[in-house]
Amino acid sequence: MATIRHLSAIDVLFLAVALWLIAKVIRRFTRARGTVLNGPPSESLLFGLSRRMANADDGGVLTQEWAEKYGPVFQVPAIFGARRTILCDPKAVNHFYSSERSVYVKIEFARVVIANLFGRGLLWAEGESHKRQRKALTPAFTNASIRRLTDVFYDSAYKLKGYWDTIIDNASPNGAVIDVQHWMNRVALDSIGIAGFGHDFHTLDGEVSAVAAAFDSLSFERKGMFSDLLFLLSFPLPFIARLPTKRNRNFSILRLTMSAIADDLLEKTRHEKKADVPDDTRDRSLIGLLIKAEEEDNTGLHMDSSEVLAQMVRRLPNVLLLAGYETTSISLTWALIELARNPEQQAKLREDLAQFTEGDPTWDQLVSGLSYLDAVVLETLRMHPPLADTTRKACVDDVLPVSEPLTLPSGEVVDSVFIPKGATVTVSIRYMNQSTALWGPDAREFKPARWLTLPGDALRAKEIQGHRHLVTFLEGPRVCLGKQFALAEFKAVLSVLIRNYAFELPDGPNTELAKHPGLLPRPTVKGGPGARMPMRVRRVE
Repeated sequence: MATIRHLSAIDVLFLAVALWLIAKVIRRFTRARGTVLNGPPSESLLFGLSRRMANADDGGVLTQEWAEKYGPVFQVPAIFGARRTILCDPKAVNHFYSSERSVYVKIEFARVVIANLFGRGLLWAEGESHKRQRKALTPAFTNASIRRLTDVFYDSAYKLKGYWDTIIDNASPNGAVIDVQHWMNRVALDSIGIAGFGHDFHTLDGEVSAVAAAFDSLSFERKGMFSDLLFLLSFPLPFIARLPTKRNRNFSILRLTMSAIADDLLEKTRHEKKADVPDDTRDRSLIGLLIKAEEEDNTGLHMDSSEVLAQMVRRLPNVLLLAGYETTSISLTWALIELARNPEQQAKLREDLAQFTEGDPTWDQLVSGLSYLDAVVLETLRMHPPLADTTRKACVDDVLPVSEPLTLPSGEVVDSVFIPKGATVTVSIRYMNQSTALWGPDAREFKPARWLTLPGDALRAKEIQGHRHLVTFLEGPRVCLGKQFALAEFKAVLSVLIRNYAFELPDGPNTELAKHPGLLPRPTVKGGPGARMPMRVRRVE
């Protein structure tokens, strides 16, 4: 390990070139040749276009430019002379997601990172292992289960309101400047702790959480060619992602912290069950539902053994942290940003929620009774999907259908694409959610009203088989298990905030924003420190 630490940049560069040459020779003689597609030319002998794609401010815009020029399925040069197939065709994308787990699996680099961060649970698993784990966890995510948790989301939102009211009372008449992203992180983490596994992190109360600290420290910022080289080398050479870097040590802290919490909860819950000690918080949590199912044969949720249950309980917090903390806090922050950019839309949403003066929307109303709240949430998820793309490798040969004929560089016209085993395939979620070819000329504008007319609109977006024609939650066998959980939390918290507060960006609607690199990129004010999103917040009278 000491030898690796003392390698110079030149040493690593020469090693990379040697490995590239070896990889080129091996690939030439061993790989099956897929359909040769159009695509942009390489910009680097070593990187191809990988560095440009990784550093793009908006990969969706870049993908749209290439799709318009080279067709809805094209190839881009990647590191070591490899090629990546990019899917922008709805029929091909639907086939891709429906074939996950059986044809398209995670690349090894992604599995190493996930194992480092979350362990070898549902997010890491493939094939039959993934199928078994998902089946075991699914009972915790039924609508009936999440319906019972709505009050937990409201409780956290009103706890947040109590702190904000105190801050605003001590501020000027124009309101207080509040880092809303900081608070969205905290309300999401406390909610997921209580609703998911009966554990209150108390971050809204100012307590320091090892989980929150570990997430906050996960920076993926890359500076310069050498840093880019190490990052991109991790894709063909996954062992690099296992090196004892500061980031990987933070991964370990997070994974061990969550495992310890899960083990403590499991032991405490079983002890209290034997002693017949009631615990309403635990019993209505998702982890409580799994534990309750252990000895109940007549529910249809019975687990085969206590050891299987223990494994599921240990893995559930990791799934929930990504689905209910990281992604939801980012989406809530983006929703407040877009509503601050568009005061008339913020006012319309407040008007839509004005009927709730004596109580909060019920679960049923959150699901289907508030059309404009639903539209704002969907538009936020369309414009700002937390995950930018899905990249997989083919574990067997496959034939991808396309919805319109493709003209190959040879001039041949085809209606399908052959993907050989080992090929890398990417779906750009940002492109699929924001393509003008699919969503119309205003696709890159934040317009919640589009969801009120979408059923009657003649848009190709309706060919997409994702949730409400979005691929934000993916689709097929690996569709987000916590989708309904995340949507309920998102809507409940946003409804409380908009009914009680008005939001403005620090420099008005045209405040320039940037993205702060992390486990998932977060919005921030351009030039500001870290992942902060200060806003002027006023109480609504």
